[in-house]
Amino acid sequence: MPRWSATAGLLLLATAALALFPTLADKFYLQLFSTIMIMAIFAMSLNLLVGCTGLVSLGHAAFFGLGAYALFVMSPDYEAASLWLSLPAAVAVAGLAALGIGLLVLRSSGVYFIMVTLAFTQMFFYYVTGSKALGGSDGAYVYVKPDASLFGMTPLKLADNLHFYYLVLALMLATLLLLHVIMRAPFGHVLYGIKANEPRMRSLGYATFRYKLVGFVIAGALAGMAGYLDAAQFGFVNPDLFGWRQSGNVLMMVILGGMGTLYGPILGAFALVLMQDFLTEATKHWLLPMGLFIILAVLALPGGLSGIGAQLAVAWQWLSRRGSETA
Repeated sequence: MPRWSATAGLLLLATAALALFPTLADKFYLQLFSTIMIMAIFAMSLNLLVGCTGLVSLGHAAFFGLGAYALFVMSPDYEAASLWLSLPAAVAVAGLAALGIGLLVLRSSGVYFIMVTLAFTQMFFYYVTGSKALGGSDGAYVYVKPDASLFGMTPLKLADNLHFYYLVLALMLATLLLLHVIMRAPFGHVLYGIKANEPRMRSLGYATFRYKLVGFVIAGALAGMAGYLDAAQFGFVNPDLFGWRQSGNVLMMVILGGMGTLYGPILGAFALVLMQDFLTEATKHWLLPMGLFIILAVLALPGGLSGIGAQLAVAWQWLSRRGSETA
């Protein structure tokens, strides 16, 4: 209970800080933090597979790209698509794609699962690259941000960076809450069991394939929402959204933040994007120090950034015990 209380308190403090951040930030940092929170949603969706179910995927960018291109397809030329129609549609497109792909790839495991998921996202990449209707290799523009009008009222204007920031913040918190409920439910416990020992879960009578498929669909749908928000923010889509680098980048966020934890992917997204922004400003050869930072972080923090609290608690207990023995 004390550990949970401390975690909940830190989460509430972080949420309050993010809510008040726009009062201090200029336009650049408002957009930067919106990007980070979008990537945090993307990382949380992948963590459901990697950290909670033990399914290491290098094709998760497929669903991110599908969500982004869904907005492009549903946006009329030089007109705005409805947020309330296009966002659920983009999530549904990504979820249905995850269902179809999951029915095929989840029959494999280990390195074979990694390679098959990578093959699927590369298929999407090359299809979009060769499609003139989707902009080809040059990409395409979403000229007008989605319209949030509802019953004659406009509660949000996504062209306003502040409104867009709070929309992304709300969706990130909603994603965190959804995954918290899922992983505390019996369904989530089964996913953890599959990660620990799938044959034993099957021997206990659980249809592990169905559980993995549902988790795969949820993860794909959430990744599609992140892709939609990315396209809405930048107004541009291109085949790189499906690239393996995109999948590798978000996988690094999950590992850096802490696999299997709810808030670890958020920490990983903030750390990786902010470090990249800092290094690109400091030097042209930023990839070398970026790689060194990731290597040192993984070596020093095997549990990710989310494990810092546990390590500090252990250190404090050790110091307290040594102090009492000395006294």
